[in-house]
Amino acid sequence: MPNRNSTKDDERTILELDRRYQKAVKENDADTMDTILSEDFVLVTGLGRVFTKKDLLEEAKSGSVEYERQEDTGQTVRISGDTAVITARLWAKGVENGNPFEYSLWFSDTYVKGRGGWKYFFGQASTRQAADF
Repeated sequence: MPNRNSTKDDERTILELDRRYQKAVKENDADTMDTILSEDFVLVTGLGRVFTKKDLLEEAKSGSVEYERQEDTGQTVRISGDTAVITARLWAKGVENGNPFEYSLWFSDTYVKGRGGWKYFFGQASTRQAADF
């Protein structure tokens, strides 16, 4: 029978990692992103683009995206063994390469627990929707 306290602790850990990751993206904090992302990380967006860890860190370092908002709501965490999936709705607003943007989307982020703790392993995002928060 699974240890329910361990699962609750892991849920809190995943929620905190998600909060830290979203904050790091908003602030273009490549160092924090680097500590959370697994080495073989992949993100598939609703626009059909695929990003690796290297891609996201380079984007953060370039400062090509300036966020006014990068917030998620309605977080749900599901854990099975050493795998956790957090699903939430993201609201993003800012400027990318001089062009303003504002949208919302749903995402699912998969974390895997290894020797070094939980790492963000895979992300999948829906298509962008009008930001109606």
